[in-house]
Amino acid sequence: MKAVIFHAEECDRRKCTTIRLARGGKVKVVNKLNMLPTGAIILDPFAEKALSPEDRETIKEKGISALDCSWKRINRSSVMFKGRKNHRSLPFLVAANPTNYGKPCILSTAEAIAATFYIVGFKDIAIDIMSQFKWGPHFLELNHELLEAYSHAKTSMEVVNIQNDYIGG
Repeated sequence: MKAVIFHAEECDRRKCTTIRLARGGKVKVVNKLNMLPTGAIILDPFAEKALSPEDRETIKEKGISALDCSWKRINRSSVMFKGRKNHRSLPFLVAANPTNYGKPCILSTAEAIAATFYIVGFKDIAIDIMSQFKWGPHFLELNHELLEAYSHAKTSMEVVNIQNDYIGG
């Protein structure tokens, strides 16, 4: 499965999950947007459509693209992905990384990539990605109930309904 990440160089490289995944051969890092795979699902926290299992075939064929940038600069950095197709936002999940532990929806790039693979049914890949970090398996444990529910949804709307039931209930 292909995961290509545009790295905006806005983070501490020693703590960067993308750099660590790239060193382990789990993702490819690029420094130009035109190097992202055409037709891939693009993880975008501002996307109107939620990721769901209906994106599985696109991810299988074309892969995943993400933007690695600082959450403090996300509004400025997100313009890099404007105008591209296949944007998807991740549903509600809680971060387990040391920088944002316990914060909802403020995931590291590794957590976002792993969650994407898990939700669309490539759970072994998600486990492999998170095994690169001491805290990684805890991310999957912490969010297990939600990840399982999302992975059994059929559509983006079902994912949103699961998320809303969880948050509201």
